[in-house]
Amino acid sequence: MATASADQKNLTNEEIEDVRGPTDFQLAMHELKGRPPAILALIIVFTVITLAFIPGVFAPHDPLIQNLDTHLLPPGSEVKGNYYALGTDHLGRDVLSRIIWGSRISLIVGVTAVIFSGLIGISIGIMAGFFGGWIDTVCSRALDTLISIPFILLAISIVAILGPSLEVIVSVIALRTWIVYARVVRGEVLALKENEFVVGARAVGCKTLRILFLYLLPNVVSSCIVIATLYLGRMIIIEASLSFLGLGVPPPTPTWGGILADGRGYIDTSWWITFFPGLVLMLTVLSVNLLGDYVRDVLDPRMKRNVD
Repeated sequence: MATASADQKNLTNEEIEDVRGPTDFQLAMHELKGRPPAILALIIVFTVITLAFIPGVFAPHDPLIQNLDTHLLPPGSEVKGNYYALGTDHLGRDVLSRIIWGSRISLIVGVTAVIFSGLIGISIGIMAGFFGGWIDTVCSRALDTLISIPFILLAISIVAILGPSLEVIVSVIALRTWIVYARVVRGEVLALKENEFVVGARAVGCKTLRILFLYLLPNVVSSCIVIATLYLGRMIIIEASLSFLGLGVPPPTPTWGGILADGRGYIDTSWWITFFPGLVLMLTVLSVNLLGDYVRDVLDPRMKRNVD
């Protein structure tokens, strides 16, 4: 035993890694290196997050100031020492500044809605799958009822009653998208609760809350993370769609969907008002979806690739 211990001490870090095999982090980095689109998507998402956190540092102008003397300026225009890289809108507001400040609303709504819908869906899914019986029946019928209601109709009804605001938009999105989490978690819990580690925990007298939080929840977290990353882009699209329809955050707060709505009447003469926010929205959602695919491949054992 002493000789084996001495030999183990003499092993280098590389040799120890060869014996133990690559870690999960190393596998994730190896997967990322083999995916140039995922690397580009990560750069774009990081850029958008940075702009959303400190928009005042990067925005060249105030996004709310109106100046009819500089309205509908094309990209690259300069007036009295003020440069407008992406032009101005019909009220003379800088398009670039409004896009940068609009990224904050999109990310706040997307991330917050993902978190709230995840908490609701995971809680309901675990309870329905673990307890079964009438609890599972009630939850399943609630899922079927909500999924049968058109989302736009639900959003219009709630916004008409409560009024458009950031909190209302997050609530509307979260109240509909938790269904996806609940269905996935319920199915996994139905299979997990029959496994030996859950049956053994029950046999030794573990309380229900301990089984739910220490045995079942950690085993469904990876699936929920995958759903969250895949649905974040969808949340951003939903927020932009509601803002475009006038159901989002009310003006003058800049949002990507609101900027698109402002420029739809000037597409034939001032294309830049809708083109640039639409391009940013497309690139952001595409990048988030690519990262979601990457996270799915890393966290899902069935999707992992063999590392040479």
